[in-house]
Amino acid sequence: MTGMGTLGDALEHEHRAIDGGIEAYLEGDPGHPPVERLVEAMAGLRRHIYLEEEFLFPPMREAGMMMPIFVMLREHGALWNAMNGIDTALTDGADRDAVAALCKDLLSLLDAHNSKEEPVIYTQADAMLREEASAELEDFLKTGTMPEGWVCANA
Repeated sequence: MTGMGTLGDALEHEHRAIDGGIEAYLEGDPGHPPVERLVEAMAGLRRHIYLEEEFLFPPMREAGMMMPIFVMLREHGALWNAMNGIDTALTDGADRDAVAALCKDLLSLLDAHNSKEEPVIYTQADAMLREEASAELEDFLKTGTMPEGWVCANA
């Protein structure tokens, strides 16, 4: 259990923060959108995907949730590829409208993903994870960083 309640609560909190960073870009001044908030949100999403794939999903898969985890991994690949598209657009100097369209696509993917992940995976996290796996995930939530160069399984 984290200081925020359950592990599921803490993971959902990360979802809201990530969505908020992308939305801040979309709602920002069209002449000077907060690109740094978007970049931070995508770094947060990559870290979030890492913690799920490395800490949360393996023990849940071992506990019998193979099909839901398979779906989550497939969707992580789509999210990762969408983020790569935004990275490329920002690097190539695409105009705000083009980046905004990519951000809206990413938010749509996140909405579809989170609407399954939160009620199916997160509600089971605390019940299914052994104490050591739960503690490892909680520690990572507090201070963990994603290894340089890590890429999700289905990107």
